[in-house]
Amino acid sequence: MATSTLLSLPASDLPTTVATASVVVSITVFVALLCACLVIGHLLEGSRWANESIASLLLGLCAGLVMLLVTKWKRSRILTFDEELFFIYLLPPIIFNAGFQVKKKQFFRNFSTILLFGVLGTLISFCIISTGSYFLFKQIGITSLKIQQYLATGAIFSATDSVCTLQVLNQDETPLLYSLVFGEGVANDATSIVLFNAVQSLNLSHVKAMTAIKLFGTFLYLFFTSTALGVMIGLLSAYIIKKLYFGRHSTNREVAIMLLLAYLSYMIAELLSLSGILTIFFCGIIMSHYTWHNVTERSRITTRHAFAAMSFISETFIFLYVGMDALDIDKWKRSDASVGTTVAASGTLFALVMVGRAIFVFSLANFANFFRHASDAKIDLRQQFVIWWAGLMRGSVTIALSYNQFSTSSSKEGAFMITNSIVVVLFSTVVFGSVTKPLIKAALCHNWTSTNGEDAHLSSLEDINILFPDNCRTSGNDTSHANPRSSLGMLIMHPTSTIHYLWRRFDDRHMRPLFGGRGFVPLLSSSTLTSSEGADGV
Repeated sequence: MATSTLLSLPASDLPTTVATASVVVSITVFVALLCACLVIGHLLEGSRWANESIASLLLGLCAGLVMLLVTKWKRSRILTFDEELFFIYLLPPIIFNAGFQVKKKQFFRNFSTILLFGVLGTLISFCIISTGSYFLFKQIGITSLKIQQYLATGAIFSATDSVCTLQVLNQDETPLLYSLVFGEGVANDATSIVLFNAVQSLNLSHVKAMTAIKLFGTFLYLFFTSTALGVMIGLLSAYIIKKLYFGRHSTNREVAIMLLLAYLSYMIAELLSLSGILTIFFCGIIMSHYTWHNVTERSRITTRHAFAAMSFISETFIFLYVGMDALDIDKWKRSDASVGTTVAASGTLFALVMVGRAIFVFSLANFANFFRHASDAKIDLRQQFVIWWAGLMRGSVTIALSYNQFSTSSSKEGAFMITNSIVVVLFSTVVFGSVTKPLIKAALCHNWTSTNGEDAHLSSLEDINILFPDNCRTSGNDTSHANPRSSLGMLIMHPTSTIHYLWRRFDDRHMRPLFGGRGFVPLLSSSTLTSSEGADGV
């Protein structure tokens, strides 16, 4: 990516000393607004109708209105947004913390369903939004967009806002729903960005029958190579820290090397034109499974809170800015669209989002239920409704991709698409976000604290061993000699649990001796390090 000034004032022609002072004042005001968002979010803790994302958006709208009044309706933003700011500085800590903090047992136990929703579902939504906008926008009177821009629109509005959604779900009360919505949100964001990059790299001047196959092939290449890169760098960090024992001299070095290697994975992926979001997400998962257990106890506490705080600040920054940017007078003037046209276009986009999501959620959930043998493991209709509704909100990734696609265009169509993106994000976050929590409780009724399927089914490694009675009878507690016929049968009958069992056995035998992980104790003089070896792992 080309480097540029990511935060600047709109008035770039001021003298150097004045501009520098203005930037300092602007950043000071923005940081003060961030602090206000944290305080308001704390006061709204436990509220049924509001959360921190909504509070940040509304505070951004109020700040933008005040800025308009102060500047006599010239500008509403304190700082100028550059999409590089989002993709280089704000997105990496959000996604890395998502991978680092994820409950891995829940995530990988529902991994097949998560991939169905997050990858195949996003592809279905992408096709519906792209095709629908291509035909319906012409009925509104928008005829100047090109095919590539319609495809980009499909990728942009396929990205859900998992940040706002997860603020209304609790992983202790609804572990299955939380796992599915969280996992789908991360996979969805990654798939949307990979699709967006694939669309950008296609030459659509000569559309052929092989274009769709080429797009799908590009998507698969970016998906798997990005994932492999994240796993490799995560394992590298575990091996380095395990062998060098940074904690003997300084816990600061342990935290710094984890942070820098995670960020390095993202930047290498971007340098190689891969998906940085996938790379840093899986790097976070590997680090939490291996690297985190190789550091000292103080470093473990520090990394958990530091990564979460960085992610939280980035999320608040994004929503606050989007609220201010919604009142950008220049953008609305440049779009040169009537209120009716804007409402029609925004309504069309959001209707396509709702239809596309409904089609893939209800169909894929019932498809997944076909392979879930336990009755309490199936995703019932009320849970399907919650998954559909919770994923309707659009947020930071939608805004960033919209800026990336349309901000370089000085035409009114580019400004029109950005303003419509902002309208969809504001409406979905404020309106849908405010009623999501009470709606979820009303939909789930008395099953709010249900067993949630697979959480009660084969919930531990000891329960998984019951799947292999031949092993237990022939070798007692030693499961090293698996009966191939039994393993194959259990793989067919219980694929997710069997893969989890086989992975744990492979992990204990080969991976942990080399890369460390749970059970590995650094050779340090402190006797307190053994107190936290029982942390949660895959």
